[in-house]
Amino acid sequence: MTGNWPVADLDPVRRLRVLAASVRFRVYVAETVLPVPVDQVWAVASDLERELPRCITTVRSARVTRAEGDRLELLATGTFGQRARFDVVLRPGWCLMRSRFVLGAMAAVQEPEGTRFASLGGFRLPGTRLAGPLLTVLGDRAMRTFADHPDLRG
Repeated sequence: MTGNWPVADLDPVRRLRVLAASVRFRVYVAETVLPVPVDQVWAVASDLERELPRCITTVRSARVTRAEGDRLELLATGTFGQRARFDVVLRPGWCLMRSRFVLGAMAAVQEPEGTRFASLGGFRLPGTRLAGPLLTVLGDRAMRTFADHPDLRG
C-alpha cells in the first residue's frame, strides 16, 4: 500500500446528507441558512437539554446522564412518559443521536450569508414508511422553532 490514497473530507452538512442517503429507513432532512455565525448557531443547537424539548414537541425532557469527551448518553422522556436512551456524538458543527428506535442528527457550517444548519430525524424500525407525514410535520415544526430562537435572528 502507498500513502497516495485520495482523502475526501466532508463538511458536517454534507456528512448529514450522506447519512440520510445511506440509511435503510425513511428520514426527514431539513436545511436552512441562518443570518448569524456558526459558533452562535452551534451554541444553541448543542444545548441538547434545553433545545430538544423546546424544538421537538414529542420530547418533554432531555438530560445528559454521562459525558466522556465528545460521547454523551442522553435520556429523553416523551410527552406520554415514554423514555429513550440515546448514544450521542457531539462535536463542533456535528451531532449524531441514536436510540434503539430513533436516529437524529444536526450539522452546521459557515457560509458567506451566515450558517447553513441541517437536521435529520427518522424512526429506525422496519415498516415505518407510513411515518413520512409524521416526520414531515415534526421536522418542519422543529426547524421553524429552532430558527425562531432569539439568539439566531441576527
